[in-house]
Amino acid sequence: MRKILAALYSVVVYVLFLGVFLYAIGFVENLLVPKSIDSGPSGPLAGTLLTDTALLLLFAVQHSIMARPGFKRAWTRIVPEEIERSTFVLFASLALALLCWQWRALPQTVWNIDESVAQTALLVVSWSGWALLLISTFLISHFQLFGLTQGFARLLGREVPDTGFATPFLYRWLRHPLYTGFILAFWAAPHMSLGHLYFAVATTGYILVGIWFEERDLIAHFGDRYVQYRATVGMLVPKIRLNATRKGIAH
Repeated sequence: MRKILAALYSVVVYVLFLGVFLYAIGFVENLLVPKSIDSGPSGPLAGTLLTDTALLLLFAVQHSIMARPGFKRAWTRIVPEEIERSTFVLFASLALALLCWQWRALPQTVWNIDESVAQTALLVVSWSGWALLLISTFLISHFQLFGLTQGFARLLGREVPDTGFATPFLYRWLRHPLYTGFILAFWAAPHMSLGHLYFAVATTGYILVGIWFEERDLIAHFGDRYVQYRATVGMLVPKIRLNATRKGIAH
């Protein structure tokens, strides 16, 4: 029964995550959702910024703390190991849903691009960011990342694959293509409101802090292999290697 419940739990959490994440895409893109980043209630600047900052901090703190190896070791004394990842995804999804629900808009325009070609180009970049994000999750095992592999492992009589050090496809040029996808999606907006700009700045800052913590854990786990990888592969943009050789000039 425990095996069946763990598998069912992982499926329910994954479906919840998928629904919240799809809504979040519409929220950022101001598309097909009842309440987006630029719609809904707004109020005095100070109160709005306080509310939005609290929502962003809640998501950031939850995500950062529950992702740390030390927390996971302590957490699995309470929560069965096979549903630990799904529980992390559940809490992250609830924090994201709360952010989308309670976000206070700051609709003042920072920039607005009316020219059709430039507008289309920015939309292509933004949607390419979402695509890059999705592709990156499958490169590092999408179903294990979101807890389904762990939830079904015991039911199917399988071991959870060891997440060894690997650099598939995009990871040969970027250490964090998933985060690059987020940044592209958040910043490439033909219409940028003050609220959207604050969201983009805050989330980009959180991504940079999160990368610092994540890479510290990766170095602790993989040692010199990751140190060498970090030295040769770009974090969010590919590194340009110039192998120019100086040649003497005859006068």
